[in-house]
Amino acid sequence: MNKLVKLRGFYLFLGLAGGSFGSYLSLLLKDNGLDVGQIGMLMAIGTLIAIIIQPVWGLISDRYNQARLVLIFSVAVPAVLSVFYRSEYFIVLLLVYTVSTIFSSTQAPIADSYAITAANQAGATYGSIRLMMSIGAAVGAYAGAQYVAQVSVSTIWVPFLLLSSIAVAIAFSLPKQAEENHMMAQSFSKGVKQLLGNRIFLAFLGGSFLVNQTMTAFGTYFVIAFQSVGGSTSHSGIALFLASVTNVPSMFFASKVIRRLGMERTLLLGALIYVLRWGIQVLFPYPMVMIGVQVLHGLSFGFFYIAAVEYVSKITAPEIQATGQSVFNMVFSGFAGILGNLLNGFLLNQGGVNAMNLSCMLSSLVGAALLFYVARSSRGRTQAPAASGELGA
Repeated sequence: MNKLVKLRGFYLFLGLAGGSFGSYLSLLLKDNGLDVGQIGMLMAIGTLIAIIIQPVWGLISDRYNQARLVLIFSVAVPAVLSVFYRSEYFIVLLLVYTVSTIFSSTQAPIADSYAITAANQAGATYGSIRLMMSIGAAVGAYAGAQYVAQVSVSTIWVPFLLLSSIAVAIAFSLPKQAEENHMMAQSFSKGVKQLLGNRIFLAFLGGSFLVNQTMTAFGTYFVIAFQSVGGSTSHSGIALFLASVTNVPSMFFASKVIRRLGMERTLLLGALIYVLRWGIQVLFPYPMVMIGVQVLHGLSFGFFYIAAVEYVSKITAPEIQATGQSVFNMVFSGFAGILGNLLNGFLLNQGGVNAMNLSCMLSSLVGAALLFYVARSSRGRTQAPAASGELGA
């Protein structure tokens, strides 16, 4: 079985596991007695600690040539710990979420490193591999909704554990290290200093931060928000299925869109679709609209994420490739996740769905403005990858 098939299988089961569990974790925590504000605080604290720890994973992965081992632990530990989400004690739930996030936070950089290498060697695209995770997430989200509706949210960890175990088994068959992985070729701090000296890269990070913080309103709070306007758990599964399944064609065709528009304009397009999807929900905060608007998810997140990963790869030099991806991941998933969980949890708790949606629309709009600056700055010139000493633009 070649590496492409293995990676597609790994992403598929990772998506199935995450889709069947992650979308309903907030509902499980609420069922355990936490309010929306406490859920946001729990997730923000866990994410912050994970960000602090993340550079250590890069060190272990590359300095000790243990990428596969780290990837295995990143899936296995959260799966095993999921059984403890049954606790009603905030401190236990915080500890479980924090440790799980510390391990799972390294999944994306390392798995993407394998995927990009394998795609380049086979003449394929990163999106053609990554889309398998979206297929898995779509099926998992719908199946998770039926499980919660027919069985119980309190045992949603069972399918998560089983599906994660299959992903772990596939990870064992991957090479010990991604052959072209350049992670930590120089010190992490030196690489970060180079990257943050580039004002265009800073604008890109700022736009990504403001756009993706809105995704916690979807990823963390969608089921709770959907129920608050009269939607059912079963129907929320349909919405989550639509959101994930629309990522599939978007990620498949993302490379063609990027070739036609360029990475920077594709990023801007994705950001503007974020503005549209939140704007529609501000004007029409109804269950059926909240379901239907998810068809825009693939065009927003799908285009944006693929273009962002490839943009980071283009703008950074080979020796700081993974430092660039790590910085992007820390901002895109880490810091954006912290702000999003705290802000959107507070707004949903105090002002309801409309307050949260309006905030998301405005945040996406400001993010799009920053990405418009990135696109304009790149117009009319070919941007060479930033190398040591050349990143002060």
